[in-house]
Amino acid sequence: MQKNLVIVESPAKAKTIEKFLGKDFKVLSSYGHIRDLKKKEFSIDIAQDFKPDYEIPVDKEELVSKLQAEAEKAETVWLASDEDREGEAIAWHLYEVLHLKPENTKRIVFHEITKTAILKAIEQPREIDINLVNAQQARRILDRIVGFELSPVLWKKVKPALSAGRVQSVAVRLIVEREREIQAFKSEASYRVTAIFLVPDADGKMVEMKAELGRRLKTKKEAQALLEACKNANFTIEDITTRPVKKSPAAPFTTSTLQQEAARKLGFTVAQTMMVAQRLYESGFITYMRTDSVNLSEFATESSKTVITDMMGQQYVHARHFATKTKGAQEAHEAIRPTYMENPTVNAPAQEKKLYDLIWKRTIASQMSDAELEKTTATIGISDVNDAFTAVGEVIKFDGFLRVYRESYDDDAEQEDESRLLPPLKKGQVLVHQGIMATERFTQRPARYTEASLVRKLEELGIGRPSTYAPTISTIQQREYVEKGEKAGEERSFDTLTLKDNKITDITRTEITGAEKSKLFPTDTGTVVNDFLTEYFPAILDYNFTASVEKEFDEVAEGEKAWTAIMKNFYEGFHTSVVTTLAIKTERKVGERLLGEEPGTGKPVSVKIGRFGPVVQIGSADDEEKPRFAQMKKGMSMETITLEEAMELFKLPRKLGEYEGKTVTIGVGRFGPYIQHNSKYVSLPKDLDPMEVTMEESIELILAKREAEAKKHIKSFEEAELEILNGRYGPYITYQGSNYKIPKDVVPQDLNLETCLEIVKLQAEKAATTPKRGRYAKKK
Repeated sequence: MQKNLVIVESPAKAKTIEKFLGKDFKVLSSYGHIRDLKKKEFSIDIAQDFKPDYEIPVDKEELVSKLQAEAEKAETVWLASDEDREGEAIAWHLYEVLHLKPENTKRIVFHEITKTAILKAIEQPREIDINLVNAQQARRILDRIVGFELSPVLWKKVKPALSAGRVQSVAVRLIVEREREIQAFKSEASYRVTAIFLVPDADGKMVEMKAELGRRLKTKKEAQALLEACKNANFTIEDITTRPVKKSPAAPFTTSTLQQEAARKLGFTVAQTMMVAQRLYESGFITYMRTDSVNLSEFATESSKTVITDMMGQQYVHARHFATKTKGAQEAHEAIRPTYMENPTVNAPAQEKKLYDLIWKRTIASQMSDAELEKTTATIGISDVNDAFTAVGEVIKFDGFLRVYRESYDDDAEQEDESRLLPPLKKGQVLVHQGIMATERFTQRPARYTEASLVRKLEELGIGRPSTYAPTISTIQQREYVEKGEKAGEERSFDTLTLKDNKITDITRTEITGAEKSKLFPTDTGTVVNDFLTEYFPAILDYNFTASVEKEFDEVAEGEKAWTAIMKNFYEGFHTSVVTTLAIKTERKVGERLLGEEPGTGKPVSVKIGRFGPVVQIGSADDEEKPRFAQMKKGMSMETITLEEAMELFKLPRKLGEYEGKTVTIGVGRFGPYIQHNSKYVSLPKDLDPMEVTMEESIELILAKREAEAKKHIKSFEEAELEILNGRYGPYITYQGSNYKIPKDVVPQDLNLETCLEIVKLQAEKAATTPKRGRYAKKK
């Protein structure tokens, strides 16, 4: 009989832990949850106090049998899943499913995978915390109720196959509201006035010094008047102030701040950051990566102190303790930090190395001295004008934490660098300008969210928790309510007035403005679903409601509230809203917008969500003649499309003529423009305009596709629906929707049906007995 069985939820974690425990311990992985609510059923008994009906998924049955057999052979079973609510729930499900006995079962937790932490956890086991389990169950069940009851409402009122989620719907609302702010924004112009003065430096050499007027001028007329006044004005230094400035380092990383900084500094997506961080954690390089705590252990601060002293000297050490200020912060973990502060780098793949470097620098910087700077501000008066220029300079007296790390911000591009030293100046000094320029500038519209800035907003509002940010952002994109994309900038003209050599010149220049990369845009479907839910289910979309539910989950985790009470309180009102909404009859389809009438026929032209996305419709269902539909082009929006733009879409399909006795038609579908000939479709390359493409170009494309298909097709056996094709990795057999490799020593042309079926059978049998490989991912 083996002495100890340790069960963790990830194979990578199992591998690392096995290194620290002796021969008396066997470590196995549960590969995440071993059971969950049934996929296609509601699985919640409302009448029985919201009792969940769990099942073991088919692909986990073999694993569960293996764990059960190993647990029966062990004297002690150690449940070592993660220390958060999700991990606690995994431990509880294992305890229940494997029929473990309390006297043989121990629950251990650790927030880093190091030998010290694992051995310490084994010395201090505890029981499963049922309050944490209930908090996880409450979230899972509430989200199942919302998804299961709201989705059919969307199918009936908007379009089939849509789904809704509690936190996801709120995230979409934020993006839709931001888009509407942008659409409604009216840019206002003003004039920024800057001057270049020539000033002697310490060696008497003349250098340029830039200064800016203390306010923006509202009109061109004001700017013109100021420059006129400056023609004969004297410029004198009226005041010089020098003050010390201290900059303190940012707190160590939480899940949210790591996601934001990795996006800004490394260009990682939120999901990518979590995946890379998980690998670092499971390899024993960093502490647990799902946390909203900024706290560091005594061990971490002491080892940081030693590292900083050895690398940079005692003057760089400043031990700090940070307090978590996030609304609804819950977990009593540490911040994300390296497990061994003395390791500035790790032996790992490139992405892991980069993220580790970021975590190490941020942690070390948090325990370093403030940066000491000296900021000098010179006020330059203009004779006979009630305005002044300001020149600002900054010099670093002691770099402190800046020696290691500088935090990034979303608007870094707009922040001017002030870290330049001003030349020696004295009060009363008369200055000579080399040019004064008044440049027309425009107020900036609100910025669209990036994945990282959306996480920050959700955290600010107290919506979601460290474990939910990445899945939420992935889900809203997978559901096609939101898409990550780019927006080309637009050309804009602006005026520049320049005073030089006592003359004022007026030049109009152009610039490209508003270009965006990797921003989140709401799709038309996302906007329509959001508007519908906001109107009929305001509580679900309410930011305070979503945040207060999270707070209630926290109270369940603390043992202060019964999870069933939350469910009862929520379900009554919610279920009533679902029933009422399903019964409502509306004159128009949800999200439908009337654009006007078709010229000539007077038929109504409208936009709405169709089966495959937004469409323009001419006519109505009541007409004798069937309505005509056109798919909207990428980049078009249901909210902004005009009647003229809509009518353009009906110029397709266009008939080009006949080829080989069959009509050649140019059309556009959900996957873009195409050529249709003899019941076959050929996609139109991006460089060809469907409105301009000629018959000759179309024939070329038709023949090119035929040639490609001929090369692809090797042999077919119609009686068995089996084909031998040529793919990008060589010849293969396709049979009943699956593909099968052809052995290298076999000539595909020589194969007969019997041999093909033999190859299919052998490979199918092999696939059935080979365990599926896949990256461990904890279900959320």
